[in-house]
Amino acid sequence: MTTTGPTSVADAVARADEVAQTVAGPLADRTDSGVWPAEAIRALQAAGLGGLAAPRSVGGAGLGLRGVAAVCEVLGRVCASTALCFGMHCVATAVLAAKPTERQRTEFLGAIVAGEHLTTLAVSEPGTGAQFWLPQTRMTRDAAGLRITGEKSFITNGSHADSYVLSTVAADPEAPMGQFSCVVVPAGADGLTWGGEWTGIGMRGNSSRGLRLDDVVLGPDHLLGAEGDQIWYVFEVVAPYFLMAMAGTYVGVAQASLDEATGHLSRRAHAHTGRRLAGEPILQHRLGVLWAQVERTRRLVHWAAEEGDSGGPTALPALTSAKAEVAQCAVEVTNEAMTLVGGIGYRDRSPLERHLRDARAADVMSPTTDILRTWTGRAVLGLPLLGE
Repeated sequence: MTTTGPTSVADAVARADEVAQTVAGPLADRTDSGVWPAEAIRALQAAGLGGLAAPRSVGGAGLGLRGVAAVCEVLGRVCASTALCFGMHCVATAVLAAKPTERQRTEFLGAIVAGEHLTTLAVSEPGTGAQFWLPQTRMTRDAAGLRITGEKSFITNGSHADSYVLSTVAADPEAPMGQFSCVVVPAGADGLTWGGEWTGIGMRGNSSRGLRLDDVVLGPDHLLGAEGDQIWYVFEVVAPYFLMAMAGTYVGVAQASLDEATGHLSRRAHAHTGRRLAGEPILQHRLGVLWAQVERTRRLVHWAAEEGDSGGPTALPALTSAKAEVAQCAVEVTNEAMTLVGGIGYRDRSPLERHLRDARAADVMSPTTDILRTWTGRAVLGLPLLGE
């Protein structure tokens, strides 16, 4: 189905930009009406980007956090929902690739790299709030294999993915690594019941749905890593990739809003004098402030990704700060851009209206901004993230 995967971040960005301009962008309004962006996701897979987050050892591009952040930024500039959907595929891919069995390499990762399999995370649950790392979904073992019962919420790509990476209470409460485990659930497994369609004020195309699992039976090889590995997965794989996917997406939203404001000031003129808005010093000043905010936030995101990929000494506070900073940047820049553009930007279904609705989700997607600020402070102090 695919071409060969990208060989560099620049190559991946070029391929993603082609899809953004020819597929995701033209369909952005339809996606924003609540339609899952199937065409854009399939085009990204066909462009060889399905294995973007998979290491080269399993046939992937091996472009790590830098690749994910950069590609999600390109997509986020034209359609944040598409960026979120693709980003969550990348996060789940990284989880599957972290400690794969031979069967998982073949059945899941091989198909992902070939552009024939879409995966996603299913870790949030009703009642756990922002503490997504503390699942209530339960796993037991018997002669049939693993049995999963519970409920998940806010599953991006819900009902459209080919597999779902789930967190559960470990079947063995004495598991040496901890009390929670991760499994991969194929979309066709018996016992899956999807909730209603996503109706959020923003990110309307991401199909963020709830899922009920009633005695879902899985083979033993659907366990990811070892019993009790879930906390390791969450903080060593899920968190870095999720933070970079979301940070990249929202840098893209902020840049799109800045572009709208820049274009408006460049085009418009006072009717009675003919003086262009771009010639007004106060507007130049305010646009300059926005440019600096977007650029310094982008540089933080990409530096955090580099630190994370290299295991640099400041990787942890950099990664936790990046999404928090981007959330603030995207909302503030879009708000200010709407003010600069005036009533044209405030009309229903204007690009800025969509960007503002999409940007607002950045603060509440767990880890929330408040949690991330606390984690950053704890990391700087040399304290464990989940300490007392």
